[in-house]
Amino acid sequence: MSQPRRSRASFPLRKTGLAVAAIAILAAGGYFWSKRGAADAAGAYRTEAVQRGDIRVAISATGTLSAITTVTVGSQISGQVTDVLVDFNSPVKKGEVLARIDPSTYQAQLEQGNAQIANAQAQLRQAQATLRNATLDFQRKQELAGQKLIARSDLDLSRAALDQANAQVNAAQAQIRQQTASLKNTQVNIDRAVIRSPVDGVVLTRKIEPGQTVAASLQAPELFTIAEDLSKMKIELAVDESDIGQVKPGQTVSFTADAFPDRQFKGVVDQVRLAATTTNNVVTYPVVVTVDNGDGTLLPGLTVNAEIEVSKRPGVLKVGNAALRFKPAEGSPLAELQPQGMPAGGQGGSRGPGAGEDLRQLAASLGLNAAQQAAFDKALQEMQQRQAERAAQMQAAAKQQGQNGGSRLFGGGMRFGGPGGGGGDASMMAQIRARMRDRMNQQFAPFVASLDEAQRGKWNAGLDAQLSAKRVTAYKLVDGKPQPVLLKVGASDGSSTEISGRDIKEGDQIVSGERSVAETK
Repeated sequence: MSQPRRSRASFPLRKTGLAVAAIAILAAGGYFWSKRGAADAAGAYRTEAVQRGDIRVAISATGTLSAITTVTVGSQISGQVTDVLVDFNSPVKKGEVLARIDPSTYQAQLEQGNAQIANAQAQLRQAQATLRNATLDFQRKQELAGQKLIARSDLDLSRAALDQANAQVNAAQAQIRQQTASLKNTQVNIDRAVIRSPVDGVVLTRKIEPGQTVAASLQAPELFTIAEDLSKMKIELAVDESDIGQVKPGQTVSFTADAFPDRQFKGVVDQVRLAATTTNNVVTYPVVVTVDNGDGTLLPGLTVNAEIEVSKRPGVLKVGNAALRFKPAEGSPLAELQPQGMPAGGQGGSRGPGAGEDLRQLAASLGLNAAQQAAFDKALQEMQQRQAERAAQMQAAAKQQGQNGGSRLFGGGMRFGGPGGGGGDASMMAQIRARMRDRMNQQFAPFVASLDEAQRGKWNAGLDAQLSAKRVTAYKLVDGKPQPVLLKVGASDGSSTEISGRDIKEGDQIVSGERSVAETK
């Protein structure tokens, strides 16, 4: 009788165990199917991972190395070259003789000039003797005329003879000065027959040989080219007009030369010249880069491939540009999604998600005192409250429009500029930014009034940077499902772009494309 009793007692236990097992199986199945669904959803997209690293923005250009100062040595006189005392690559000092031109013609002119001066001096002595005689004659006749022993006309003739003698003396003296000046000019030409180096440097080119005749009738012939100092060199780069706005003096330049393929050299932008050059409808500007060549490795005339580092952002969040260029296809479910915290229509700019955090960071960099911080917090709170009210109004209007069967007013949201971000009409965006700037100035007017001059300048510059910042709507995978986020984009190196935003962190997966049905199988 006890056996049946045990069976009846164990029956409820077995029933309970089966129920628990069934629940466990259902739970496991649900978990599996949810994970599989998430995996399937995630597998429907191509993604780019958000990474932390450096963004280096550089502009590529080509140019030619040359000495900072190159002097062309010519001849100011004509004649036959008798001696050439230097050759290519010869180091020279200032004043050192480089070559000599036959001075025979000018030496003959010098002797002729000396003879002419001697003749003029003789004529001067003769005129001086005539002057002394005329002076004595005038004195005698002046005494006689006072006694009325001679006619008045004789005294006048004596005075005229005295004046004429004075004039002859002056003429002889002037002729001597003229001949002396001509003699000096001849001596200068004789000195010019000796070609000297005007600077310390190295001879780059030599264009004359002994026995060659040079003619300097119209312009000075070029005899030598001397580089003043090859320990300091320069590169003249041709930078495209689309990039020239980013180039500033003081920026670092790295370059290579085909002659030294295993070495990389450094330089610094020294000057951005305004003399634009147009070649085949391509406008370029010359950029001068100074280079330290203390070891003498670099040679004048080498062609270099250079990169001008216009900015470097260390340790920032970055993502591949494909994720920022992605735009949902028409009819895609992604097109109906809106970034968190954004109303339909995606009014971005500096007023979107993270704007308050950006402004807090800007205020933190100003070193505010307690009163200034309180003024900032109050202005920020009022701004965020007004934004929330406007967002609620826009959402209510969009909901009402949907209930009335109207078309969607703002499609999938405005995409702001960036790598493939779409943007919008440039003039319209400029007007939007201008209105935002005016509104921000009104909202933060009491706070700005409390700042000193330095703080106010930094605040205005930071605010302008926030207003002009480019933003783009991207799609982040959360538990395998895409979620739109508004990202602020910064510097780009061509493959990756700096990003920032309230809803983004390192390791996040950003959608860069939608897979086709064939790809997901």
